[in-house]
Amino acid sequence: MAELGEKHWYIVNTYSQHEKKVAENLRRRIETLQLQDYIFNILVAEHEVPVIDKETGLPKPGETKMKNLYPGYIFVEMIMTDKIWYYVRNTPGVTGITGSAGGGQKPTPVSREEMEPVLKRMNMIDSSMYENYNVGDRVKVIRGPLEGTEGTILSIDKSTGACRVETVFFGRATPIDVDFSEIDRI
Repeated sequence: MAELGEKHWYIVNTYSQHEKKVAENLRRRIETLQLQDYIFNILVAEHEVPVIDKETGLPKPGETKMKNLYPGYIFVEMIMTDKIWYYVRNTPGVTGITGSAGGGQKPTPVSREEMEPVLKRMNMIDSSMYENYNVGDRVKVIRGPLEGTEGTILSIDKSTGACRVETVFFGRATPIDVDFSEIDRI
């Protein structure tokens, strides 16, 4: 294969509700074709949601199911070469790769800034993400019980991922503790 380049995240299009099957097909292809040095992560962005009782319209206590955040898409971290591009786009269930304009043009990768919220929602935090956050930055809580709350970073503990954010509750400045994976810059 070609010389190794940089790894980037790409968005792979699939048929809706076939994301897990396509991810599994791609994982098998990695094993059989020994592509571990080119394809690193395959992510189906799912999260847990409560099961709703059809009669009452209320959540069933203790019952949850997985829901895809991006139906029809999976995220693949890889080094894009001609052969890798061929193998991925010809994997059963793949309908294309976002950012490819056709005519043999390779797709463009997803920027780190665009990919970061997806990775955070899946608790896939790496040390480079902390570089974009500083004390004093405005952030929004993107998940958890305080979802939608905005505030200012007071402190970040990179070793534990704990963040203290000052927000306003009932007209008073109130510090709250959230996980780094739960915030996004405004």
